[in-house]
Amino acid sequence: MTRGALVALAALLATAPVHAERPLVRVGSKKFTESVILGEVLARTAHDAGAEVEHRRELGGTRVVWNALRRGDLDAYCEYTGTLRQEILAGRAVAPGDSALAAALAEDGVELAAVLGFENTYAIGVLPSLADSLGLRTISDLARHPMLSFAFTNEFLDRGDGWPSLRDAYGLPQRDVSGVDHDLAYRGLASGAVHAIDLYSTDAEIRYYGLRILEDDRHHFPEYRAVVLVRSDLRDRAPAVVRAFRGLAGAIDDSTMVALNASVKLDRESEAAAAAGFLHPGEVFRSEGETPTSRFLRNLRDHLLLVGISLSAAIVVAVPLGVVAAKRRRLGQWILGGVGVLQTIPSLALLVLMIPWLGIGAKPAIAALFLYGLLPIVRNTTAGLTGIDPGVLESARSLALGDRFRLFHVELPLAAPSILAGIKTSAVINVGTATLGALIGAGGFGQPILTGIRLDDVALILQGALPAAGLALAVQGLFEVAERVLVPAGLRA
Repeated sequence: MTRGALVALAALLATAPVHAERPLVRVGSKKFTESVILGEVLARTAHDAGAEVEHRRELGGTRVVWNALRRGDLDAYCEYTGTLRQEILAGRAVAPGDSALAAALAEDGVELAAVLGFENTYAIGVLPSLADSLGLRTISDLARHPMLSFAFTNEFLDRGDGWPSLRDAYGLPQRDVSGVDHDLAYRGLASGAVHAIDLYSTDAEIRYYGLRILEDDRHHFPEYRAVVLVRSDLRDRAPAVVRAFRGLAGAIDDSTMVALNASVKLDRESEAAAAAGFLHPGEVFRSEGETPTSRFLRNLRDHLLLVGISLSAAIVVAVPLGVVAAKRRRLGQWILGGVGVLQTIPSLALLVLMIPWLGIGAKPAIAALFLYGLLPIVRNTTAGLTGIDPGVLESARSLALGDRFRLFHVELPLAAPSILAGIKTSAVINVGTATLGALIGAGGFGQPILTGIRLDDVALILQGALPAAGLALAVQGLFEVAERVLVPAGLRA
């Protein structure tokens, strides 16, 4: 061995880690294509730096991902400076400049690791034909046409830098303003269903549909430069990964990001392939992803896990609650009212409400599904017990049967058809609602549905929708069989 080789080997051994364990780095992305691509860029960068990587894809809106980063459920994700200033740090006095922004983020245990180099600002887009016919060139021009209809992303409708402040800044009189998924808004605009939508300036669809971007003549929208955010403690756990993230500074300009978006949205390339092509140009991308069969089995496993655990817990809690509600009528009104109120909370809102306590992933989804599963079982258990013929109960009392014996050997068997019907209803509801769990990283058949909507891919949507529907039918059939086994023939409906 040559002297140079020996020196190189000694240097390598001197810098090698004491143990071979690779740190786990959890990367997040929001529910739009550019964010998923940037998440893949971070994931592959971290992998190349020696980390085990988990990419939690297509999570909900800004607050979901930001709170997950602060809680420690995520270690890194890409955000935009305008969103940080106007939404996340709203109400704080943050001076202009990246150093002041970094200092404000540091107060929350977050480091601004890199400014990627491109800007993706909000914009308002219309079809060229409408712009020409109405003379629309700037956002101010919209004020002259109050009958125009707008479709904005749901997050944009409520953001501090979104529709309310845009409306006030420009004095826009429009009232026909609806919320819609960002990827579906383009289809609505192209079909003429709406007249204007909010855009991300690096969207590939702008060129594809030939849209006209209206000039922000009052400079309402701030800068939205893309940045890499990491938890401050990642420097200690994976310093090489943080250094690699910092190396991405200035690496992506506007045209590159538009091209990456187009490769996924228009050319149907995977986000992983787009990220690999950017980081390692010229190399042949070898997918390490799942086969369709393994992906289906993983989604089935995740979905069954969500439904199975939540439904089992709901049965264990709801049947006793139903018994109490039937035996103590005044308390029963409070029990039925409480579980009824839970059912009125929108499912997505309930999922998000669980995140501060349980983080992202399966735990908050299971908790939300458990709460949704209570009402049908409690109500049917109560109805089944209170609907028993009083003569039958009087006969049981006349035989001097104890309360406990009478409940388990007379009343519950007689109420079994009603209880099983409630459990069956709860199970079917849970199978459908569990698809929303993908928005908070719980997986299941909601994942291909979300991805299909984002990529406008009907086949991908069906890969999630059809198995979920089939699973609901299978669950219903399973309880039909259970009823035949558990309920005596004379008591079946």
